[in-house]
Amino acid sequence: MIKLHDKFFKPFISAQEIDDAVTKLVDEIVADVGDEIPVFVGILNGSFMLTSDFVKKYPKPCEVTFIKLASYEGLKSSEDIQRLIGLTQDLTDRTVIVLEDIIDSGNTLHEVHRIFKNENVKALKIATLFYKPEAYDKDFKIHYIGLEIPNKFIVGYGLDYDGLGRDIPEVYQIMTIQHMTNLVLFGPPGAGKGTQANFLKDKYDLIHISTGDVFRYNIKNETALGMLAKSYMDKGDLVPDQVTIDMLSAEVDKNSDAKGFIFDGFPRTEAQAEALEKVMAEKDSVINAMIALEVDDEVLVKRLLERGKTSGRPDDADESIIRNRIKEYYNKTAILKNYYTAQNKYYGVDGVGSIEEITERLCAVIDKL
Repeated sequence: MIKLHDKFFKPFISAQEIDDAVTKLVDEIVADVGDEIPVFVGILNGSFMLTSDFVKKYPKPCEVTFIKLASYEGLKSSEDIQRLIGLTQDLTDRTVIVLEDIIDSGNTLHEVHRIFKNENVKALKIATLFYKPEAYDKDFKIHYIGLEIPNKFIVGYGLDYDGLGRDIPEVYQIMTIQHMTNLVLFGPPGAGKGTQANFLKDKYDLIHISTGDVFRYNIKNETALGMLAKSYMDKGDLVPDQVTIDMLSAEVDKNSDAKGFIFDGFPRTEAQAEALEKVMAEKDSVINAMIALEVDDEVLVKRLLERGKTSGRPDDADESIIRNRIKEYYNKTAILKNYYTAQNKYYGVDGVGSIEEITERLCAVIDKL
């Protein structure tokens, strides 16, 4: 994810995919033009990268020139097209191929055709690296298309957002959810994770999504997902990851205007972590951090045995069960620690001390995100 001015953008098209699309344009045009020497016209500013890479790949003699048009204001294509630099050579009876970085509304094409109307060219053809069919509302033919893309604002590879981003070799797509803090909160049994989650959701105005609570809600209310999960549980089988992911996705959708989420109890495996990342990416968001409360085993055992005196939970009253639960936690968390550490998203926080002290430590991490 990158930030340009006040907007966030996510990776969309890789440098290799762009290179492949440029090669595709070259191959199609070579096959069409043959041994004729065409004049390629780049539309500045956006097409400078495309034009450079294109002519380097073009295997036959050609000529290159540029015209400079301005049509974008911020995130929108303006109806007012300004010609800032025009043609300076005679193009009579020449085959002219316009190289556009992107065609969306088609407003620029109207001006391009007007420019060449009196140039007496042999043929005028349009080639574009990126094409937004949902946005295009003109009748001009587009002869060569590199990639068709959705109607979302993009930057990189010559395309900018208010001057920034043209130099990026890949293409990034604007994130429609601009500001969201999403945390995976982890801690061994007895670490006080639930207590801290309540403080954090209030302080940062986040939505606390507990996997256990989500399961109980869906089963109690006999939702389609709840009944599906129950069918596995009744047979003693594990509920498939996809069912859990679909439940969590539905919870996120219910709170699409939230400032962020605290995920509690999920993910527990690398596959689940990858699935959660995918869900958030589909919603134009990301997991910002995994924060794990770190507490010595003996402190945990003591806490849980004490809690068992009032909680009524049998798994809080048996020391051997407690130690097995802690061991199981570390076996699973170690994998996730490596996963999030590789992304520079893992934060271990000392979970020993007063509730207020631990909250302060957690907040110190979150405030830096």
